[in-house]
Amino acid sequence: MKHVLVIGSGIAGLSCAVSCAQKGMQVTMVSPFPSERSQSVLAAGGINAVTPSHEAGDSIDSHIEDTLKGGCEIAGKEAVRGLCESAPDIINWLEKLGTVFTTESGGSISKRAFGGQSHRRTCFCGAATGKQIVTALVMEARSYEGMGRIKRRLWADFYGSLIKDGTCYGAVLYNEATRQPEAITADSVVIATGGQNALFGKTTGSTQCDGYVAGKLLMQGVELKNLEFIQYHPTTIETAQKMMLISEAVRGEGGRLYVEENGSRVYFMEDKYGEHGNLMPRDIVSRCIEATGKQVYLDITFLGKEKIMQRLSEVYELCKKYRGIDITKESIPVKPSVHFFMGGIAVKNNHETNIKNLYAIGECASIYHGANRLGGNSLLAAIYGGRVASASIEQAEANDTHNDWSAELNEAKEKLLSLQGSQSPYPVKYLRDMLAETMRENLGIVRNADKLRQGIDDVSFYLSVADKIRFDNSEMAYFGYSLKGILTLAKATLLCAQSRQESRGAHYRSDYPTSSETYKAATIIRYDEGEFTTYLDTEGKYES
Repeated sequence: MKHVLVIGSGIAGLSCAVSCAQKGMQVTMVSPFPSERSQSVLAAGGINAVTPSHEAGDSIDSHIEDTLKGGCEIAGKEAVRGLCESAPDIINWLEKLGTVFTTESGGSISKRAFGGQSHRRTCFCGAATGKQIVTALVMEARSYEGMGRIKRRLWADFYGSLIKDGTCYGAVLYNEATRQPEAITADSVVIATGGQNALFGKTTGSTQCDGYVAGKLLMQGVELKNLEFIQYHPTTIETAQKMMLISEAVRGEGGRLYVEENGSRVYFMEDKYGEHGNLMPRDIVSRCIEATGKQVYLDITFLGKEKIMQRLSEVYELCKKYRGIDITKESIPVKPSVHFFMGGIAVKNNHETNIKNLYAIGECASIYHGANRLGGNSLLAAIYGGRVASASIEQAEANDTHNDWSAELNEAKEKLLSLQGSQSPYPVKYLRDMLAETMRENLGIVRNADKLRQGIDDVSFYLSVADKIRFDNSEMAYFGYSLKGILTLAKATLLCAQSRQESRGAHYRSDYPTSSETYKAATIIRYDEGEFTTYLDTEGKYES
């Protein structure tokens, strides 16, 4: 029986684990927290699919075209086709698992409009789609846990992968209970650890998704892709802890963006792009908001309280709880925030990396979204990617798990021991806060050569002091050993942005404001003994 090690337990990880278990494989799911605390539960808007009750004129080909166009033509066509063609079956499967979608009076699933899409095709569960899907998948996973096919390892963190001669044989985990590393071998390892929010501090996502795993894997020979493409969601509100997402569903239901000038409202998106201006792709809306230089508001009061409470109740509760705003009577003050990472671990169409038997799925993998993700495609990609990886693992040869990994385990123990000692003048939290400030300042909605160079210099300095940090408290071990991986990923991200001398999708450079045919390909970055190398994937190494 094949053993699959899944790192991460959100929607992507759950999808892969359930699919592998259905195929008779043994799965170990590793995460520091239960699935119910994963970032996936924050997904509010919906999941795209052209279902049998689709809007007149819509089609799977139209979904494919919108996805490729939104991604500025640098996502793999075959990969996107597989994603969109599988969407109706995925919706049907989710319904059978117990996902409660919002429906019309006749019983068909309701659809809402999302930015960059030619038709209303986003299925939703009120404003809690992610929460509903996580709940359904958790219940399905528990049935396989009862059979012994899925085992959970909670309160455990990824330390590094076990790689030899270009093949992955498992991973080293950090056990938070024993505060010791341990090696787990497997036939395949699947990374499902989400995006890299910690690089920017306060974002719409969870800081549990800190980017360490991608950074560590880069240092171990795994290639990363398209790191420069970072989606800023145009509508968020700020709280003390994080940026709270005002779902695109609000604009999908008719919400209007405006600024105030001389006592009057100026609906700047509609003035520039017409009737559907509020639902332009997220990169365009974010840049337009920043260009106003003013406080921007989002108004939905005209829909009436009944409709707002029926279709956007969670948005109502969020605004009321965190800002004291009644969205049935008042407009919402919004601003853009880092929301989604199109870039991540480079994977082929079967979700395998350049390392044999090492896979990546969900937001940490870069494959379907190109230069800019369409709203509603992320949940679809998470579920579909888990299925694709599972099918590939089923066909792959089993690993020889008799290798001796004592050297790797001893290295991990020595590293963890070295973190203990007197307090450093550069504590991790201080360094992470400095990193977030550097990234927000130099890798914002609009970039240029000078800012990128400054960002690279700053992160290079942070890397130079990272190994000097020590802790008196061994409970801080994860924050200590993860720091270098996070900083390495940050530098790689800035280098990717520096290397792409054009503007495309979510990557906008004021010194190169137009797109270039030269750069109509994915950016790949590799790391070898401290040296970074970037190149354009013009040969389609990872996608077709």
